[in-house]
Amino acid sequence: MPAGTVTMMSATDVDFACTQCAKCCHDLRLPLTIDEAIEWLARGGAVEILCEAMPWLAEPPKHDIGAAHKRRRSFAASSGELPIRVIAILTAAFAGPCPNLQNDNRCGIYAERPLVCRIYPAEINPSVVFDSSHKACPSEAWATGLPPLVRAGRLVDARTVELIERSRETDANEVPLKAQLCRALGIDRAAISNEGFVVYSPPADRLLEALQAARQRASAASVSPRLDASESRWRLVSNRTASVAALAAVGAQGEFADTASTPSGSFGYLPLGDSTG
Repeated sequence: MPAGTVTMMSATDVDFACTQCAKCCHDLRLPLTIDEAIEWLARGGAVEILCEAMPWLAEPPKHDIGAAHKRRRSFAASSGELPIRVIAILTAAFAGPCPNLQNDNRCGIYAERPLVCRIYPAEINPSVVFDSSHKACPSEAWATGLPPLVRAGRLVDARTVELIERSRETDANEVPLKAQLCRALGIDRAAISNEGFVVYSPPADRLLEALQAARQRASAASVSPRLDASESRWRLVSNRTASVAALAAVGAQGEFADTASTPSGSFGYLPLGDSTG
């Protein structure tokens, strides 16, 4: 794929070179593909599942790249009478340094590191404006005269362009498998998109078994597995009283984060921004 095909939504040209400061390797929920999650668990790491959902009453216009990105990586479901789409994200969760970070700040699994690590500091989401001040990298990583990263709002590093496209394609292809994974694990709660995430932390052995089963079914099938939206009913979780009331008003099944629970155990709620209202 030729360089420059990924728009970065940056108003300025950007130069970049990694300084190996390892600031981007601490205190993360690192998005993983299914195969990466299997490998992470096999190494003894912890993997969580983050779920968010958005009302989906009609298909968005084609020029809405943000909505198109969400649709591509989500599956159809319902919450009561409300049609929704659910995004399930597998993440490697760790506090402090990444378990694969070595004492010299080098990656211990560099050749097998996740896609998102290879892409950083570029953006995968096409609707997110690139801003170096929001990155963990120190100022010297952005000094003028370093290798060019963005020119005229477009990513110019051909390898990173290829990795971003691969990440987006993998994300879309794995949607049916993630829907099946949620059903297998009894996951049926999601936060309202842009408010937060519902965080599930299944036992590692159970999650690994479910992921391997999903991967095996996909490998054995001649076409991607599908999930009937009518069979996928979800409850939407929020820590905002106004949001829970709004869900009830439109016939959706909503729960307040402090009181939400699952039959098989508890889950966490990760809020984004202001929780008032």
